[in-house]
Amino acid sequence: MSEAPVPSTGASLFSLVSDADAAVAAARSVADRLTIPITRGLRRTSGQVSGSAAGSSIDFQDHRPYMPGDDPRHIDWQAYARSGHYTMKLYREEVRPLVDLVIDVSPSMALDAAKARRSLELAAFCLEAVQRSASSLHVFTLAGGIATPLENSLALHQITLAGEAASVPQFELIPWRAASLRIVVSDLLFAANPEAICPALASGNGRGIIFAPYCAAESDPDWLGNTELADCESTARQDFQFSPEDMRRYRATYANHFALWQDATRRCGIALARISSESPLVDALQESALGVGAVEIA
Repeated sequence: MSEAPVPSTGASLFSLVSDADAAVAAARSVADRLTIPITRGLRRTSGQVSGSAAGSSIDFQDHRPYMPGDDPRHIDWQAYARSGHYTMKLYREEVRPLVDLVIDVSPSMALDAAKARRSLELAAFCLEAVQRSASSLHVFTLAGGIATPLENSLALHQITLAGEAASVPQFELIPWRAASLRIVVSDLLFAANPEAICPALASGNGRGIIFAPYCAAESDPDWLGNTELADCESTARQDFQFSPEDMRRYRATYANHFALWQDATRRCGIALARISSESPLVDALQESALGVGAVEIA
């Protein structure tokens, strides 16, 4: 009897990768060749990303329309008197790119050793690329209905896979910042309507990028005959007798699932890159992420 991969729950993603330090170092080095298009579409007057110091009245640089959640103390009342529209004064700190990074910690993110490593590598690459850009970065893990903020410098060691009780990731719990780049690292293996999730990644003048790791064990499994399966979000096990027709239906359902995600992300202007776990990270990104605009040449 064959056996399907069994994911780990409640463990640190870093601890599940046998050569985690080497994997992280390799992923960071990829940022020498490829980067994330963080400043694409960002309105700037100086032509350069601003420094990290907090803004003050003498650091005024630009205007933008008022958005819900903005600090009313920064409304330009003289502009309002002229136009009748609320306009925000932008100070030096505010014109720094804003990046919100969310890492799905569903157990399926570490379905097997190759996928666990790829999930860690993607997190490390995203962190490295964003930090090199001098952007304002917020990092969260998401497990069902629990969004956990992480410390940027410790994030890779704080990524802990959810327990078996975790439900569908609730992306609406993330405090997305207005006009931010929203980067999501998730395999998207959950039963939810992508049409209900994707608009949030582009709301508030934001942009979205999804890096979706996958492995051969899920995309092209060899479950012919009697196979013991483990629910990838729990410890439940069950024996199945798979026929070639069963596998044909499985692969068709799997392909249709991601076709729905492709359609939903395309309509919302979100870059979706499915990243294979079977090849080096730089090769996988060049093959699947470069063409859709999820990464660009550094």
